[in-house]
Amino acid sequence: MLKVKSYEDLFDKYIRTKKIFESVVLIKNGTGETMFSKAYGEKTIDSPIVAASITKMVTAACIFTLIQQGYITLNDSLLDFYEPAYLRGLHVYKGKDYSCELKISDLLYQTSGLADIYEEGKDNIKRQAIISDTFISFEKNIALTKEREAHFPPNYKANAHYADINYNILGDIIEKVTKCSLESVFEQYIFSKINMSETYLPVSEKEYIPMVYYGDKQLYRPQFIMCSKASGGCITTTRDLMIFIQAFFRGELFDKKMLDSKQYRKLQLSMCPIYYGSGYMRVKMGGVSTSFLGQGDLIGHSGSTGSFAFYYPNKELFFVGDFNQMKYPTLPIRFVMQLAMFTP
Repeated sequence: MLKVKSYEDLFDKYIRTKKIFESVVLIKNGTGETMFSKAYGEKTIDSPIVAASITKMVTAACIFTLIQQGYITLNDSLLDFYEPAYLRGLHVYKGKDYSCELKISDLLYQTSGLADIYEEGKDNIKRQAIISDTFISFEKNIALTKEREAHFPPNYKANAHYADINYNILGDIIEKVTKCSLESVFEQYIFSKINMSETYLPVSEKEYIPMVYYGDKQLYRPQFIMCSKASGGCITTTRDLMIFIQAFFRGELFDKKMLDSKQYRKLQLSMCPIYYGSGYMRVKMGGVSTSFLGQGDLIGHSGSTGSFAFYYPNKELFFVGDFNQMKYPTLPIRFVMQLAMFTP
């Protein structure tokens, strides 16, 4: 573990020890006081950043809103939204097709067992995106998922497996239920409601989409980001992320009792020490090292581009920011854990 004397010291050491070309961090306490803020390179707290998988929390917030409004329930079957023939072959495990048994809750909690085409396989979508910009439609996402065997039956024992397809399907369901585009639902239900004035779900290259780094290579991938939609397509700022993470866990977007998950489930080994709840990650501080025992949990989300937004209930602190670096996807988690450990 890095030995540091301050938040600034920790931030500076992370910048020096990894290939980080631009970064930003913002820390606030429960009263709204800024505890620390620093930027590096060309970034400021108002610079556009790729939210990446933090977008899943936006999608979850919309699902909770639709549940409160009586349009859907967690127990709704995918058969309520899709024909059996369309679903057939989506979830096959050991020769049995479970596709028509999938529910909204399986998608939200990452307990569907569906394969993650973003990370799995030699020619996965992430590797393709690093090489070139490609738009992969929702229909193509479904087709590619059908080509891979599921990892376990839906809602099986204590299993969870992180897969973008779960949230891509949720986004499609949101559009079907509301009869509106996902970008307009996000704007109406979330962004306008809490004044996230610089956040949007891009649908055209005319809208600003930031470049991201993979190692020392700059990648401009507007098509890929636009097709990520409900699983990772939002563009935001660090300032707006702070507004969102506070609103999400304070019940300003939906009744926060809906976050009282009966259980968190541990994700696949590659994502250790992360558990998944109702649309967000739970990082058990004691799950990595005895140094973190008794320090509580972090709840929120990180993104594969280096973005992060976490709430630390033990100290009533909120950590948000971005490293803008795809090569080290675990970097934000490690950084936020050490921020939490350093906090007096």
